[in-house]
Amino acid sequence: MPERGYYALLEAAGPDSWRVALPHTTAAVPIARALIRAALADISAAEGPADSETAELLTAELVANAVEHTTGDEPIRLVVELLPSGCQVEVHDAAWAPPGRLDSTPEDLCPDPWQEHGRGLLLIRTLSTDCGHRVTEQGKAVWFTLAGPAAGPPAAPPG
Repeated sequence: MPERGYYALLEAAGPDSWRVALPHTTAAVPIARALIRAALADISAAEGPADSETAELLTAELVANAVEHTTGDEPIRLVVELLPSGCQVEVHDAAWAPPGRLDSTPEDLCPDPWQEHGRGLLLIRTLSTDCGHRVTEQGKAVWFTLAGPAAGPPAAPPG
């Protein structure tokens, strides 16, 4: 990926995906929000693959976690991929440690209201269609998927 300065401009990596290297600073969060908004606007000329506001929020949470919980100045990489059923967003960082709990437990559902942190992964688990992490050659990737409007909201139970 050609880089300009410390971070690369949003670039299409194929007809349905975009990749960008972000600085390993807090400046990465608003940049990532703007880039996900631009990518989803670009790929959603007709119906839209997923809810842009939710995608921005969850992307910001993943990027903020990567900045806060990793050391060094290696760039954080953002990957946005259009799927037939919505979109997938991945944030790659150089840390090997898992991101924390991406599975839900009853005690996770009510985080301590006095704590400043601890809600990002809860938001990701709650608002995404699916989420997880995987080891990469350079560290790890944490990802989430969002369903597009064609998938519609979850069906209400019969009643």
